[in-house]
Amino acid sequence: MRKLSPEDEKRKKLIFDSMSPRRQKHILKREGYDAWDPFIEPKDPIDMREDKSRRTARDLAREFLAAWNEDEYSNAFGQGVWEICVGLVNDDERYKGMYEFARWYQDHLKKEGLE
Repeated sequence: MRKLSPEDEKRKKLIFDSMSPRRQKHILKREGYDAWDPFIEPKDPIDMREDKSRRTARDLAREFLAAWNEDEYSNAFGQGVWEICVGLVNDDERYKGMYEFARWYQDHLKKEGLE
């Protein structure tokens, strides 16, 4: 845990004292008062995380779907695009595997003359 300034320690005590007894008990049981940090910054929301090209999953999905005619894809298609965008932007191994398989499968079909 980071070292809090005396002013932050006072604020921490005020925050803790203003909580319900049930919530105080939860903090004491879970991590203890000394380890508890009420000033931790929240994590980035999923749609604010960026890939290597500095685009968010929302940007990538929108750009990809804009290249398609709306009559050519369903809600399930769009949902799949969104899921893989989020997975790839978050560097999730599951989605990286799906992406690599799709690339391999496309090459496989080309080699067989089926595409």
